[in-house]
Amino acid sequence: MASGSDRNPIIIGGLPSQVPDFDPEETREWLDSLDAAVDERGRERARYLMLRLIERAREKRVAVPEMRSTDYVNTIATKDEPFFPGNEEIERKVLNATRWNAAVMVSRAQRPGIGVGGHIATFASSASLYDVGFNHFFRGKDGGDGGDQIFFQGHASPGIYARAFLLDRLNDKQLDAFRQEKSKAPYGLSSYPHPRLMPDFWEFPTVSMGLGPLGAIFQARMNRYMEARGIAETSKSHVWAFLGDGEMDEPESLGQLTLAAREGLDNLTFVVNCNLQRLDGPVRGNGKVIQELESVFRGAGWNVIKLVWDRSWDPLLAQDRDGVLVNKLNTTPDGQFQTYATETGAYIRDHFFGDDHRLRQMVEGMTDDQILHLGRGGHDHKKIYAAYAAAKAHKGQPTVILAQTVKGWTLGPNFEGRNATHQMKKLTVDDLKRFRDRLHLPIADKELESGVPPYYHPGRDSDEIQYMHDRRKGLGGYVPTRVVRSKPLNLPEDKTYAALKKGSGNQQIATTMAFVRLLKDLMRDKEIGKRFVPIAPDEYRTFGMDSLFPTAKIYNPLGQTYESVDRELLLAYKESPTGQMLHDGISEAGCTASLIAAGSAYATHGEPLIPVYVFYSMFGFQRTGDQFWQMSDQLARGFVLGATAGRTTLTGEGLQHADGHSQLLASTNPGVVSYDPAFGYEIAHIVKDGLQRMYGSSDEHPHGEDVFYYLTVYNEPIQHPAEPADVDADGILKGLYRYKPGESGAIPAQILASGVAVPWAIEAQRILAEEWNVKADVWSATSWNELRRDAIEVEEHNLLHPEEEQRVPYVTRKLQGTEGPKVAVSDWMRAVPDQISRWVPGTYQSLGADGFGFADTRGAARRFFHIDAQSIVLAVLTELAKEGKIDRSVLKQAIDRYQLLDVAAADPGAAGGDA
Repeated sequence: MASGSDRNPIIIGGLPSQVPDFDPEETREWLDSLDAAVDERGRERARYLMLRLIERAREKRVAVPEMRSTDYVNTIATKDEPFFPGNEEIERKVLNATRWNAAVMVSRAQRPGIGVGGHIATFASSASLYDVGFNHFFRGKDGGDGGDQIFFQGHASPGIYARAFLLDRLNDKQLDAFRQEKSKAPYGLSSYPHPRLMPDFWEFPTVSMGLGPLGAIFQARMNRYMEARGIAETSKSHVWAFLGDGEMDEPESLGQLTLAAREGLDNLTFVVNCNLQRLDGPVRGNGKVIQELESVFRGAGWNVIKLVWDRSWDPLLAQDRDGVLVNKLNTTPDGQFQTYATETGAYIRDHFFGDDHRLRQMVEGMTDDQILHLGRGGHDHKKIYAAYAAAKAHKGQPTVILAQTVKGWTLGPNFEGRNATHQMKKLTVDDLKRFRDRLHLPIADKELESGVPPYYHPGRDSDEIQYMHDRRKGLGGYVPTRVVRSKPLNLPEDKTYAALKKGSGNQQIATTMAFVRLLKDLMRDKEIGKRFVPIAPDEYRTFGMDSLFPTAKIYNPLGQTYESVDRELLLAYKESPTGQMLHDGISEAGCTASLIAAGSAYATHGEPLIPVYVFYSMFGFQRTGDQFWQMSDQLARGFVLGATAGRTTLTGEGLQHADGHSQLLASTNPGVVSYDPAFGYEIAHIVKDGLQRMYGSSDEHPHGEDVFYYLTVYNEPIQHPAEPADVDADGILKGLYRYKPGESGAIPAQILASGVAVPWAIEAQRILAEEWNVKADVWSATSWNELRRDAIEVEEHNLLHPEEEQRVPYVTRKLQGTEGPKVAVSDWMRAVPDQISRWVPGTYQSLGADGFGFADTRGAARRFFHIDAQSIVLAVLTELAKEGKIDRSVLKQAIDRYQLLDVAAADPGAAGGDA
């Protein structure tokens, strides 16, 4: 870990706007010297002298203002490049075989009758960037630790498969099953890096662009966190993220750069493949994306290494005494460089070098072919090695390498640098022949003309394959590889949950607070307490979690270097280098990235962490739903708490805070086990089950199950009952149990409610019995989603096994034989309880909070949506009237009696609040 002295100071530099000049005469001498340099030697020479002075000032640790960008040349001078330790000739042969197999795999996948596509051009541009990493930098896991964590660019996956094929990690049947995961099982290869689909190969899903760089930052941060807390030794692990220049337009790509710089994450390197093209055209046709990104990263506090030109430019740049070539490079826009990648050497001579006699003179001794092959730095192994070595050696800052390449490099004139190259998936016979010749591969014409092109393997005993194996052996094993080494945890005994099961007595607490009470007890557990990772987006106090500040403390690698304004308070804000709580600021995306990194630590580092991410429920599945899919794909585990849930419990906050649909969004994610509990004892059973499923062991899942739990909890204080003696624990976990049978009344009915709606249902039960002679049972529907999931699985089984005894969904069995209509109610839109409607026997009706939320009292909001107790009464009576059990005239009586058309007549209910 970098020491404090290695880190950037808070103020990096600035102009002396208010500092008095104590020696004007000396100042004048310096200014006169600059004027003389400009007058006598020209502006370019003066500029050079100024840059050297700035460089020397930094060497002497004199604070000077940061430059937003530097010249459009390599950051590392040729004289400063280290010795290249590899065999470049062998590495070229390896890379040529990899390039061929990657392109052929995609082309074969596009053959008639298959047509599943793939992408050729991205890997073609970045192949050398990966190859140098594989041969010299990427650490494997054979040493028993987590090795390096590598976020591969999603569209480059064919190249990673092609390399694995050469190493006998994959075979030709698997390459031919690219993007055919079911029809060619068990050989199928996923389209992109998907750990859930290939759990022994890929570690990190990256093709939802923007999530890769975000995830890499928080993975590097999580590595530091785990080491600081003594959970895992991660000091040798380096995080590499391979990204595209077009991808950097995603807000998530750049949104957390300052965190990486602020915490000095020198264990992190971004490699941005700047092939200057998006999917449809140039990234910055009229500008220069490398210069733009350099400014952004420098401003955020990163170390920037530009890798723009290959070694063929070195002699030309060495001649550039007056800076005319550098000026031409600086002022040529990306769109023009993209054109140069598709044109002839003669065109480049005329249009790039031709407008200045000094430029023309530089290339007089060069042929058009030599000019044509003046290359980009991202294709030069020696210069890539120099950049990677410098990134690894740099201390105190994360590093970004901006590497210029050509999209579709080596694929031929129909592909290289073309706007449409990203969508081109198949090579013609002529393309294949040109490609083969470019790569110098011993493949006969007839093999290319006879049908699908062949894969190429130089032989298991060849020098290049042995070289590849030797390099990986020296670096600790093959990558990418995902390994699960963690052991099941010793989970807490039942007594840990006892306090929550006793209820709240006469005290009223919200379910959010009930969960926090349980979390505090779990964090005290000697076996697993230290493995909990509380995460919140600047809302710990909102959720009543500030009680954890004094003991657990907030993680900050710098500790707390100031006196906290609330230091005299019992619950003062406490930061510590070994803090347990992650306080990621107002950034749900950052928090979710922390959640994913912590939730997959059991595989990444072989040490399970138990993340508990608590957030405003509206800003969870809605705002960061893509990341929750990423979490499922990465097989991450943990608890996600949608606090202040429901459309009417936080109504003072208004429309955007009124969550009536996150349970519906959660239902779309197959990796989510979601619950909407009403009482503390339900939470206790759910959390215990979650710990067992995710961190315990079973015959089916010896290393735990790859799911995560989503609980919606509320900020409305209620009295929590003690757990009933005959509690239906199985029903709590499966999603439905009878909480309170009706005790009086003659006409039967059933009320199904979840979460904060259960108390409304209980009140409706009382009113129905006392005023309408209706005996209603109240059911707690702890999970509408799990009930639906079970029913779908049953239907699928029955569909495919008609000869067997037909199974019955749990919800059907549970409600079979119950009398009267069923009315469902929740603080969610009707679509949430409607998920189970087809499997509910008898009459079924739902109430819900459909539409936009708004600011008002809880009572008024519930009356408006007609989900309060009196509205439930009306709904039950309406269904009974439909069945002929009561006269329809009573419905108007109920509407008038409870003033259901008058929102203002509703009891305002409990006062609002955050927790």
